[in-house]
Amino acid sequence: MRIGYHASHEQHPPRALLEYAQQAEAVGFEAGMCSDHFMPWSTRQASSGLSWSWLGAALEATELSYGTVAAPGDRYHPAIVAQAIATLGQMYPGRFWVALASGEQLNEHITGATWPDKAERNARLRECVDVIRRLLRGEEVSHSGLVEVQRARLYILPGQPVPLFGAALTTETAEWAGEWADGLITAAASPEDAAPIIEHFRRGGGAGKPVAVQAVVSWAESDEAALDAAYDQWRQAALPPDDLANLGTPEVFDAAVAEVPREQIAELIPSFADPAEHVRLLRRYAELDADSVYVHNVALNQPAFIEMYGREVLPSLRRVAR
Repeated sequence: MRIGYHASHEQHPPRALLEYAQQAEAVGFEAGMCSDHFMPWSTRQASSGLSWSWLGAALEATELSYGTVAAPGDRYHPAIVAQAIATLGQMYPGRFWVALASGEQLNEHITGATWPDKAERNARLRECVDVIRRLLRGEEVSHSGLVEVQRARLYILPGQPVPLFGAALTTETAEWAGEWADGLITAAASPEDAAPIIEHFRRGGGAGKPVAVQAVVSWAESDEAALDAAYDQWRQAALPPDDLANLGTPEVFDAAVAEVPREQIAELIPSFADPAEHVRLLRRYAELDADSVYVHNVALNQPAFIEMYGREVLPSLRRVAR
């Protein structure tokens, strides 16, 4: 199981994230991924760089593989997503993957289009996946449906096939993605929450396909400080998937979680100072046969966190692997 570093565009400016990615590679993280938001979840986060611009810089500045989660169909036209995939795939063959998802109103409302329900968003995503795959094969594509494409053709293709993962937060979405996706990425509150999502993906047609997990943690010099950071920065973890998809602005998210108790966040986000607790958590993910786990430290202390993982956590996991 590869341990990767998650770069959170919602929380950090892109220049800082690039430095963190380089530091993560230097201490032994084996891969990277980043979020793709137009707006952050909360006004307390207050950042949101364009992931596609940043990915080119990160792939050039490191030797790691990288991926991101994108939502084609509204803010991103599928032909533009295909062009972006092909460009990174041609420049950095074998080092880039993308997960395709149905989107969140937080990011997509900016176009002014009516926000569809989940069934329509899934149907639109499925059309987009087919369009993107055809374009990446070099075909000229015209398509009329929930998305419109007229005589699109890419004149640059990736050097190797770029995996198109499915992103899922629920068992229903995971099972549906098993049929069309090249792999799965999920973000779960714990390995126990991730297990049924992975099982349904494999049941739906994903058996034998790679699985990645974004593991949300909070690390600081004390357990109390780690929980303080989790409560300040990642309180939206208390919301159900429907709210995550349908609430529209950082201010609305802040209002929705204003009364969430600290105890609930303590249950949802592993918030530990002790590196041994992080080692135990990641070993539990390994028991799920996940291929990659991307660790997202929601506390803002990224350099100290990366240094600690390189010194205490990653070597312990490698000793067990041997």
